Amino acid sequence: MAKPTRMSVDELRRLVDDGSIDTVVVAITDMQGRMQGKRVHAGHFLDEVLGHGTEGCNYLLAVDVDMNTVGGYALSSWDTGYGDMVFHPDLDTIHLQSWQPGTAALICDIQDEEGHDVAPSPRQILRKQLAALAGQGMVAMVGTELEFIVFVDSYEEAWESGYRDLTPANLYNVDYSLLGTARVEPLLRRIRNAMADAGMTVESAKGECNLGQHEIAFKYSDALTTCDNHVVYKTAAKEIAAQEGVSITFMAKFNEREGNSCHIHLSFRSADGKAVMADDSSPDGMSDLGRSFIAGQIAHAAELTLLYAPQINSYKRYQAGSFAPTALRWGRDNRTCSFRLVGHGHSLRLENRIPGGDVNPYLSVAGMIAAGLDGVARKLPLEAAFVGNAYESDSARVPATMGEALALWENSTWIRDTFGEEVQAHYANMARVEMAAFNSAVTDWERFRGFERL
Repeated sequence: MAKPTRMSVDELRRLVDDGSIDTVVVAITDMQGRMQGKRVHAGHFLDEVLGHGTEGCNYLLAVDVDMNTVGGYALSSWDTGYGDMVFHPDLDTIHLQSWQPGTAALICDIQDEEGHDVAPSPRQILRKQLAALAGQGMVAMVGTELEFIVFVDSYEEAWESGYRDLTPANLYNVDYSLLGTARVEPLLRRIRNAMADAGMTVESAKGECNLGQHEIAFKYSDALTTCDNHVVYKTAAKEIAAQEGVSITFMAKFNEREGNSCHIHLSFRSADGKAVMADDSSPDGMSDLGRSFIAGQIAHAAELTLLYAPQINSYKRYQAGSFAPTALRWGRDNRTCSFRLVGHGHSLRLENRIPGGDVNPYLSVAGMIAAGLDGVARKLPLEAAFVGNAYESDSARVPATMGEALALWENSTWIRDTFGEEVQAHYANMARVEMAAFNSAVTDWERFRGFERL
């Protein structure tokens, strides 16, 4: 029997009835871009969860990476009793998890007990911007390019070693190397085929520059579908790696070599699919709307960096000559700029090179849509495309630290007006929690530098 990909409820019910599916993963996406939720017995899902949703503690949107309860969030705290949120299944996201026996999964939207959207939920933040875009008669098409590093050590071995002296799956640069990537092809092939089973359109896999670094590419889609696919893929890749006894990291900067990027390609189109950013009769191939869209990205990139670079480690990527951007400029097919315009006509799109592999796709895409909408609404003029090496230019720079990005986010009236005070305060607190944790930690760098010689 052929395996289904994206499933209707009727198809899911048929697979449950014939015993092919016995478990349904019910998931949300948290602030860090991770899938969280429950594994529900399939019969119970069909009888109860399908019609009424299920509940989860609201601390899922108010904890740090270690799942510690932390203060400063209006949404959730000891003072308010850490109540529940309601997970409402999005039935358009039902898919097979072929890497887990007898399992299907779906993604949920989050509401409070009174039926109101939970404003800081990443998926709801993106939905709000998509609604604003639809109000202007447009949709967003998005593709994300997510890099990772493979190690032959298991996750448990990596943990026990303190993540020191790990062995990468490739011992030399395998960027575009077919010989080098063949070393890990069994793993990458399994991930690719599992994602096809889950309903994604897989395009290709290639090696990257860092040792053991790779990328699997998927076809673009509408913004919400792409972000949903992104988090499913990222979780699945880790689960499959664990089953194979190896480990994968998506952290933005694992070592002093090249970091893991997550380039985001985005274009606005009309509701009927026309490429509204392109104009073949124009010398630069862009419409006025397209130029203002890019101008909006440049205008708001600095204050949106907290969404593009959500962890302390994110900012370690921004090094000259590293293929990670430092200059807030745009250029046509210029990889030294933060924003790279690629394609022509119907394929014209803007690549945001600021995000790393640790990015929450819902938040970053919401930020790009909001910036583009503002540029279009205000008819912002576009500066000339940058030509040359932007690393060596005197351009405005990508914020170099989380503290700098936090100040720009927290003090921006545009952020408050666009996303709301609750969202602005929520993600500002997330950054403060991250910085406080980092500032209290003693690192290996400090020990090596100071143990004997200071």
